[in-house]
Amino acid sequence: MKLLVAVDGSEEADDALAYATDIADAMNGSITAVYAVDPNIYDQGGSQPIAGLADADERLLLESVEDAEDRALDVLDDTTALADELGFDIETELLYGDPVTRITDYARKEGFETIFVGHRGRSERTDVMLGSVAKDIVERATVPVTVVR
Repeated sequence: MKLLVAVDGSEEADDALAYATDIADAMNGSITAVYAVDPNIYDQGGSQPIAGLADADERLLLESVEDAEDRALDVLDDTTALADELGFDIETELLYGDPVTRITDYARKEGFETIFVGHRGRSERTDVMLGSVAKDIVERATVPVTVVR
């Protein structure tokens, strides 16, 4: 069984990886962790919901491709280290573009049987304003998606 885990450096993504390793172990499966580099927008504000548009303007920063790649590679290295701690060898892949589109397209093209993704549980209001990557992956994916919170 081929499992895909979308990672972003969050605790929720780490939880999704841990859950996926349990499933992969039980199913004799393999895991690939992916990070999608979208250098256009980066939320610098942490996990607190955005209070309004003025707050959003202060928190959303433009990021260079090089900075986004460096951050992504750090996240993938941390993810590999966590998988090692959990006793599981994983593959990693760096994707470029909108995370929802790239992750779901990659899963379909590479024949993954399921996707695991963490969800931060932001407020409904924030999800409406910013969207939820986890929710959008569920809606766009052609394979089952497990959302770990």
